[in-house]
Amino acid sequence: MRTSIATVSLSGSLTEKLTAASRAGFDGVEIFENDLLASPLPPEEIRARCADLGLAIELYQPMRDIEAVPEAEFARNLRRARHKFEVMRRLGADTVLVCSSVSPLAEDDDALAAGQLSQLGDLAQEFGVRVAYEALAWGRHVSTYDHAWRIVEAAGHPALGTCLDSFHILSRGSDPKGIADIPGEKIFFLQLADAPLLAMDVLQWSRHYRCFPGQGGFDVAGLVRHVLSTGYDGPLSLEIFNDVFRQAEAGPTAVDAQRSLLVLQETVGLSEPPAPVVPTGIAFAELVTPDAEPVTALLAALGFTRTARHRGKPVDLWQQGEARILVNTGPALRRDGTALAAIGLESPDPEGAARRAEALLAPVLPRRRTPEDARLDAVAAPDGTELFFCAPETPELPGWRADFADTSGQLPQEIGAERPAPGQLPTATGVHRIDHLALTQPWHHFDEATLFHRSVLGLQAQESVDVADPYGLLRSRAVTTPDGSVRIALSVGAAPGEDGAHAQHIALATDDVVAAARRFRDSGGRLLRIPANYYDDLAARFDFSEGELETYQDLGILYDRDAGGAFRHCYTRTVGRVFFELVQREPGYRGYGAQNAPVRLAAQHTAKRLTGG
Repeated sequence: MRTSIATVSLSGSLTEKLTAASRAGFDGVEIFENDLLASPLPPEEIRARCADLGLAIELYQPMRDIEAVPEAEFARNLRRARHKFEVMRRLGADTVLVCSSVSPLAEDDDALAAGQLSQLGDLAQEFGVRVAYEALAWGRHVSTYDHAWRIVEAAGHPALGTCLDSFHILSRGSDPKGIADIPGEKIFFLQLADAPLLAMDVLQWSRHYRCFPGQGGFDVAGLVRHVLSTGYDGPLSLEIFNDVFRQAEAGPTAVDAQRSLLVLQETVGLSEPPAPVVPTGIAFAELVTPDAEPVTALLAALGFTRTARHRGKPVDLWQQGEARILVNTGPALRRDGTALAAIGLESPDPEGAARRAEALLAPVLPRRRTPEDARLDAVAAPDGTELFFCAPETPELPGWRADFADTSGQLPQEIGAERPAPGQLPTATGVHRIDHLALTQPWHHFDEATLFHRSVLGLQAQESVDVADPYGLLRSRAVTTPDGSVRIALSVGAAPGEDGAHAQHIALATDDVVAAARRFRDSGGRLLRIPANYYDDLAARFDFSEGELETYQDLGILYDRDAGGAFRHCYTRTVGRVFFELVQREPGYRGYGAQNAPVRLAAQHTAKRLTGG
């Protein structure tokens, strides 16, 4: 089906919005009146610009407070409508959105509303315009789609139909099944928006918190199925009022919007992009750093051993169990400290995963490689993290590690590394795999990141969690495979700097976090100190064996429990923008210790202030 987006959904000038919509692959746009009024271009030039960009002007909107008003007021409304229809003729737009009235002058009289809308239809016909009547969820007398349809049906005018808006329907809890009773040819337009499920005034909810389908809590796909059952053949159009989107760059927002419609069309059976290839594990996490010494010292204290070096690049492989960390010191890397730059995802079909990602508009990353290098397809996540799809290793296809030369039997100086001081050789801490990765998102990419990881990678999104930070509120949402082999926690917060709110971290799974923490500390590692008040509260909430809580306090271990089991975890200090977490997760525990996050964040702020992190 054709896809369209309302210009109000994007930031920038009208020409910038149109360009972004075209580049993202939209077929058309809804021109929002305020965008037209603020544009220096006359309607004829906007029409020509849209034509040059391959965009149809699907809708002009909105016309407000038209119907069910006293006769004198309606005469003024018709004069206003005539002017707008003339503007639409110059624009080349043939459908106008008329919202149900919120005017205090409006009367609760369906017959009057139908009659006046019929007169509006007569005027519209003179200009070749169709009128799409929409029930606002906060309309004064008409606030449901079925009520709006009854008025349109009563008017019986060929130029008058209805506009269905998923937000207005689903925010009120209306049952969309009744849509199937509306003839498809009388559904003149379909506007789509999702939203998080919030208990608040519906007008404020609509004006500030709409999001793209798949990013909120509404069953937008179910509503679309009902619309399609009527034979509706118009565009799928996005109308999103969102404070974040209107401040973010228009280009990436438009791509995110188009991706949401691609996923929606797949969900309702309108298209068949390559099927998702769910990753089966984390092959590696890659750190980039201008100075390897602090991070390699931290890895050594955590019990990792440098086992291999890339044959052609300044990249070392550090490993413990199945947990693998790449340390990249290439000359063209970031200068603001160590950061988590790439993730290797084990995939049963890397090429299929890459095709899926490309079909859903993920940027495919070019990769310079020699004929001897393993083929690694990679795409960029919304935050810029590189995602590599890694094939299973077999004797015939050794996989990505074939690019690395084994260094486990060499002395440090033979591989260009510093010789460790006596007593500093790594002592294993019992780490056996990467439990999860935590990625801090740019403030305007959080919802986009959730949709990306869910649709492109086939991960399942858990409920969003709000966490109190000493300097703001941090929002977090985990995406995971059903078996937990891949877990990624996405977060966004307002606190500045290199503390916990903006850092990324790698959580390492161990079967005994107490032993792992002790070995780490004995090897010279510095654990994050947790205030004594936390442990006083912990003693009131849970029962512990004798000496257990004292051990946790000594090592800075935090504790959480849900219906499935317990979770014990502690943190290293931050290096650059990265820190590590040691976790002991009982098999049934599904969370990430969110209950403890405010304490951890406060402790990281304190550590940064007192010691520089």
